Amino acid sequence: MPNLRDIKRRISSVQSTRQITRTMEMVATAKIKKAQERIESARPYALSMMEVLGNVARYVQGATHPLLEEHPEQKRIAIISLTSDRGLCGAFNANILRLTEELMRKAASEGAEADVIAVGKKALSYLKYRGVQPVAEYRDISDKPTYAHARDIAARIIAAYSEGRIDAAYVVFNRFKNVAEQKAEVHQLLPIERKVVDVDEEPLGPRPEYLFEPSPAAVLEKLLPTYVETLVYRALLESAASEQGARRVAMKSATDNAGEIITTLTRSYNRARQASITNEIAEIVGGAAALEES
Repeated sequence: MPNLRDIKRRISSVQSTRQITRTMEMVATAKIKKAQERIESARPYALSMMEVLGNVARYVQGATHPLLEEHPEQKRIAIISLTSDRGLCGAFNANILRLTEELMRKAASEGAEADVIAVGKKALSYLKYRGVQPVAEYRDISDKPTYAHARDIAARIIAAYSEGRIDAAYVVFNRFKNVAEQKAEVHQLLPIERKVVDVDEEPLGPRPEYLFEPSPAAVLEKLLPTYVETLVYRALLESAASEQGARRVAMKSATDNAGEIITTLTRSYNRARQASITNEIAEIVGGAAALEES
């Protein structure tokens, strides 16, 4: 049975850990609010982009663009894996890496190779540990992504797809549902789905009129790369919010577990202390009785 000093030292250690996890929980809670605000502020832009693409597509019947064309055979794909730069966020990174490996195995089974773009130190370290060298890596942007980061990532895959160096591009990220729930998902970035520009029905009510310079086709050609950038940026924002949500849940669980451990150790300390006191009393009474007999 451990002595009182060992139990007391362990209680002190767990209390220090609980203080750290509680602080990290509070920090993650504050960051979640900011991340949610960024997602909400970006949502109108994304919806407007979809609306503008649909409206422009009405003036460009049978639109063609390299980003819309499906390659007849997939020999190489690109996978953008969005993880965090720091740990202590539960299964946040593990789910992304699992889906990334599943995509890589599926590509290999179909005779294709996979180029991975690692976003976050966790993806980078894991892939290198597995012997996979990412074609591009981004660090220290997981919690504060900017549109410039999204533009740089999108430019890589757009150029590679347009030049025929890759035949498809996917992004693996955690979608932020709420503070307590995040879901790992895979979205196809390239080729752009034809339904984005194909318009089956005319809009109800007034129809917006556009004046194009130089032409509707030229405007659509500029909008499609911007659309891909918007998708990447949205995924980065979703991942940033999900990271803080997962960290908050993980740190709250750790704080609660630390509290339970402290309660259990305190009971053990009290029992050990009571047993020590009882033993001392018994020794004193036994010594007094021996003196009386003598």
